Amino acid sequence: MGGGVAAAAPVPDAGADQSWPFLTQGFGPVSVAPGDRRYPDLLLRGYNRRFTGNPDAVKLVGSTSQVVQAVNEAVAAGKRVTVRGGGHCLENFVDDPDVRVVIDLSEMRAVYFDATMNAFAVEGGAILSQVYRTLDLGWGVTIPGGSCPSVGVGGHITGGGYGVLSRLYGLVADNLYAVEVVVVDAFGMARSVIATSSANDPNRDLWWAHAGGGGGNFGIVTRFWLRSPGATGTDPTKLLPPTPGGIMITTLFWDWSQLDEAAFTTLVTNFGTWHEQNSAPGAAANQLWASLIAIRQGKGGVIVRAQVDPTVTGTQQMLTDFAAAMTRNVAAAPAASTTGNLPWLYTTTTSASEVAGVFGIPSLLLRSKTKGAYHKKGYTPDQLRTVYRYLTSPSYAYASGLMGLFSFGGKVNSFSPTATAVPHRDSVMLASFSNYWSDAADETRQLQWVRELYRDVYATTGGVPVPNGVTDGNYVNWPDVDLADPAWNTSSAPWSTIYYKDNYARLQQIKAARDPRDIFHHALSVRPQ
Repeated sequence: MGGGVAAAAPVPDAGADQSWPFLTQGFGPVSVAPGDRRYPDLLLRGYNRRFTGNPDAVKLVGSTSQVVQAVNEAVAAGKRVTVRGGGHCLENFVDDPDVRVVIDLSEMRAVYFDATMNAFAVEGGAILSQVYRTLDLGWGVTIPGGSCPSVGVGGHITGGGYGVLSRLYGLVADNLYAVEVVVVDAFGMARSVIATSSANDPNRDLWWAHAGGGGGNFGIVTRFWLRSPGATGTDPTKLLPPTPGGIMITTLFWDWSQLDEAAFTTLVTNFGTWHEQNSAPGAAANQLWASLIAIRQGKGGVIVRAQVDPTVTGTQQMLTDFAAAMTRNVAAAPAASTTGNLPWLYTTTTSASEVAGVFGIPSLLLRSKTKGAYHKKGYTPDQLRTVYRYLTSPSYAYASGLMGLFSFGGKVNSFSPTATAVPHRDSVMLASFSNYWSDAADETRQLQWVRELYRDVYATTGGVPVPNGVTDGNYVNWPDVDLADPAWNTSSAPWSTIYYKDNYARLQQIKAARDPRDIFHHALSVRPQ
């Protein structure tokens, strides 16, 4: 694709504060304290109402220099500080009662091509739908990010950034060229640092740590620069993956009345087997991404969805073949449908979370707990019997839980485990176990259900998916404090190994060098060495 605008804003020196002029001049800093009419709005997170903070102030910022100022003020006052982008953290890392100052980046959301860096710049407060829209409409390119449009880029990219195009183009972190980070030195002084992936960059360690090391560990990222590895030239339309020509989706649905334990086991085994056989780097099948969602009896059934770009030769047949593989030896025929060629941008940016609709829980009341796992191979029959029992047994009166399986591998697995901070480079699926509810009074029993399900599924490895020949730990963007609790993790693998494997020691060294006072921390943050 040709055309596009070379730069959406004047591009100053790469080392300077590059916030858009109208933001620098027209917004921030704004400090909102309890008692201010705006304060309740700023306490609302983007997802999961289990957690609500009570900071002394929420600082809304419009530039990197304002972030530096806000951090300096908090540190000087001895107040714990943290950062929020989209507000989708699955734990209370931002909404911790100990946090006294929240720096809100939501007004720092510019997306533009930076000719000086020869990369696309995305400010730390942007959400995925904004990034997809601007990159596509301006240059016909995209990033292989997540499918939830309202997720903020700050936590998403720093945790790796997995999405439906990752089998083709890797993680977003694999397409990360540089970051601008506000860090705090040993004297308690904040400053901004630009770190690139260039081998001769003295700040390269800071880039490496933010390419999958997780948010809230080393500083506050105010800007990301994105460019695909190996991309050459200066044409912006060639520097990131091309936007797909469209989306075609096949959906298969089985009601629980159609699936006994044997049929459920066969179906989920089919899903795992297909991914074991079709997820190598460079495989043609990486054009297809799929999910299997098994929703607790009483609220749903088992839904398998697969999507491709139908403008790519052979992909429509790929959908047909995938559906045949899923239904093999499953006696009950699913309700099946296939869409036409849907427009990629509209479909991607308007896909709402299915959780509220499926479970009938208003978004403002939605509470949840999610636990995850990387899989190199599918589940055993014993594990699937456990899942079936939890999802269908009438002795469990919790109707809003689910298990999800999602395609992984492909291009992701072409990178070395040490190329970035993401060590999980030989898995073929991501699994999640979630529960949803609305009443705070149900917290204990709803948490217990999903915790016991997860523990029993991974019973042979201490209740958690330890790195071994079958499982490979957990995705850092799905934080789970239970992994640090010996009551739920009885394995010999600490939470740090489950998330970071052998990369944790290097992350600790970078933490000690870049955040020696441990200013940026949370329940699962990288500990100084």
